[in-house]
Amino acid sequence: MASSSSWSAFVKSIASFNGDLSSLTAPPFILSGTSLTEFSSYWCQHPPLFVAPASEPDPAERALLVLKWFISTLKQQYASRSEEYGNEKKPLNPFLGELFLGEWEDSTGVTKLISEQVSHHPPATAYSIRNLRSGVHLEGYNAQKATFKSTIIVKQIGHAVLTVPIPNADPSSADKTETFLITLPSLHIEGLLFGSPFVELDGSSYITSSSGFTARIDYSGKGWLSGKKNSVNAVLYRTGDEKDVLYNVTGVWTKSIDIYSGPPKTNSSKTKMETYDAETDPIPPLRLLPVEEQHPLESRRAWAKVAAAILEGDLDTVSVEKGKIEQAQRDLRVKEREEGRVWERRYFTALEGPDPVLEALGPLIDVPVDGDADKTGGLWRLDAEKEEKVRNLPPLTEEEVQAMEKEILGQ
Repeated sequence: MASSSSWSAFVKSIASFNGDLSSLTAPPFILSGTSLTEFSSYWCQHPPLFVAPASEPDPAERALLVLKWFISTLKQQYASRSEEYGNEKKPLNPFLGELFLGEWEDSTGVTKLISEQVSHHPPATAYSIRNLRSGVHLEGYNAQKATFKSTIIVKQIGHAVLTVPIPNADPSSADKTETFLITLPSLHIEGLLFGSPFVELDGSSYITSSSGFTARIDYSGKGWLSGKKNSVNAVLYRTGDEKDVLYNVTGVWTKSIDIYSGPPKTNSSKTKMETYDAETDPIPPLRLLPVEEQHPLESRRAWAKVAAAILEGDLDTVSVEKGKIEQAQRDLRVKEREEGRVWERRYFTALEGPDPVLEALGPLIDVPVDGDADKTGGLWRLDAEKEEKVRNLPPLTEEEVQAMEKEILGQ
């Protein structure tokens, strides 16, 4: 724990800083031992909800199941750390090429996660989550821009694309899958002055589908006079007609939500369809390789010394070990420029030309057709050829591991 004077000095430093706070070096005492590449796993803490849309033949109800799954991800993405540790800490900034790989196995089968830091300037993480049994696939990328205006305001840049196989689709039809374009909520950090920061979502985000349905999710928090912390309200309507509300959702995304048919003004016990409880829904463990068997660039292995020092409160070691990785990365970028080459991404490729998903669905919810590529280093998608190539690579030799750790991690 930081002393009150250290915390006050930190708050003053960010309050007087102009520009994106992600470029500001954070003091060790506010660091988490978890890298941002791990945050991609929060999309699928509940695999049964993730795959449920693939079993629903009605497109409107399928869109509702996607909305329910999306809201179920919010607690883990934005509140799990402050609830577990008492406050939100700054995650480790991933280095270019950093990986986080794992899988869930439960009643839905195996769901595989691939997360990779695909850009450092600007920083961006790309991810792919695929359920092997159902074929439901989420992929996307995101970056953050943080500024200070009485509190830390974080704009999330990027989007996600969910592809769902349509059950009982006509074999002769060209449309055997449905696509959902998902935008990301904005957030701000509450509790800074009291030394116990936590995330609060604000504004709106959207989910729109290729079958003609759109969900708008509105976020709000506790105000001076009214409101509840972590409040969420959502409506699902036919795209292009926000007055034609088919379903609506209301509640607290860290606790429970109620799902109703029709618009909010008709909500009653008769229109209530179900209640989803985020506090009791079980979370299956994410299965990872033991650290010693992981690829040298996987988060848990690469940051092991830093994470251990944070846990022990050894701030000097945190600075030293973190500095080794950061300096090695700076040296590697200089070497690449001198040799006229760029870092080869292991799993993802930036699209060349327009993205058909963004062209078709982006204008419906004001997502730019370029996906803010200039702010994320490109439009990143999982590269099937790269994934297959990695799957067939032989294990690294001890010499290759040592060379990689020295050049890329400074270890």
